[in-house]
Amino acid sequence: MVLAMEAPTWPAITQDEAEAVLARFPTAAPIEALCWHSPRPFSAATLIDTVDGALVLKRHDRRVRTVAGLAEEHAFIAHLASAGTSVPDALRTADGESAVAVGEWSYELHRRGAGNDVYRDRPSWTPFLSEVHAREAGIALARLHEASRGFDAPARVTQPLVASLSILSASDPLSGAEAYVDARPALAAFLSGRQSQRWLSSLFAATGDDLPRRLADQPPLWTHNDWHPSNLLWMADGTVETVFDFGLADRTCALHDLAIAIERTAFAWLELGQVGDDTIANPAAAFALLAGYEAIRPLNRDEIDLLTRLLPLVHVEFALSEIDYFAGIVGDPDAASLAWEGYLLGHADWFRSAVGKDFLTRLRAGRSL
Repeated sequence: MVLAMEAPTWPAITQDEAEAVLARFPTAAPIEALCWHSPRPFSAATLIDTVDGALVLKRHDRRVRTVAGLAEEHAFIAHLASAGTSVPDALRTADGESAVAVGEWSYELHRRGAGNDVYRDRPSWTPFLSEVHAREAGIALARLHEASRGFDAPARVTQPLVASLSILSASDPLSGAEAYVDARPALAAFLSGRQSQRWLSSLFAATGDDLPRRLADQPPLWTHNDWHPSNLLWMADGTVETVFDFGLADRTCALHDLAIAIERTAFAWLELGQVGDDTIANPAAAFALLAGYEAIRPLNRDEIDLLTRLLPLVHVEFALSEIDYFAGIVGDPDAASLAWEGYLLGHADWFRSAVGKDFLTRLRAGRSL
């Protein structure tokens, strides 16, 4: 959430650890080397060279992901693969499980997906390198939504770090937020005394009374919910070859996923408050992503209007989930404060600024520059 690199939250996976886990997966070949460790904050992951190709081993604290929680997203990945989407193959144990529990950890193992990891060394949620990438990401997102049809699993069980859609689609979003917070004691304790109800009420009031109804009327769909360039593998011509990291996936709706994609890729949020805040948006990237999406799944004017109404608040539920994670599981009150003030409130406030309102007006009015 800041430009400076931070020390990883979770210890790096060791060679002995990786060998012990891979022994549980009969199709995993012997390890040659652990060639890279992910710097991302919510889990530990390593890229493993084996005698039969590269594997990605990911380790989660079991308070974040259980074997059952991982099975939810692996089932979605398997459905997408059966529909022709290029996704990494999840390896299975002799018992047919796609994840294993060892002590306090849960592990999942995937074959490395095809394509170039162009954004591997860039922070998450930073903009595309080109409008070509933005357009191709929009095309790939629309195709994923087409492939997702027919996957009718229920919404995921309550767990940290999932981008769900229970608050904004509630008949009363403020009551929905209260229920969300009450179900998470660490989040409730953190927000106590911060006048969170007043702040959230102000944000929800700006969206209009009909947003919950309109969202509730959207066709439910399992979605990726973390669509940014470092979760995509790329071909040399700029097209998307593989989609990965479905850790935030859940049953939401297509417009929710599209709004997340725009919110996480068309703004240099890590520079918010550090440079002129009127320069952090990249409208061209937003329009390119939307143009790519509409090349596959055209949107009508009502859908565009709903998208622009959703965009300023689409991050709120996941921001609350991050606060719960930092305040409870990690025990990092500074990171929790940054998630509340800089992420949840900061992003929403930007959209209420003059430049933010202009961005939304342009998006609603014509989708062209």
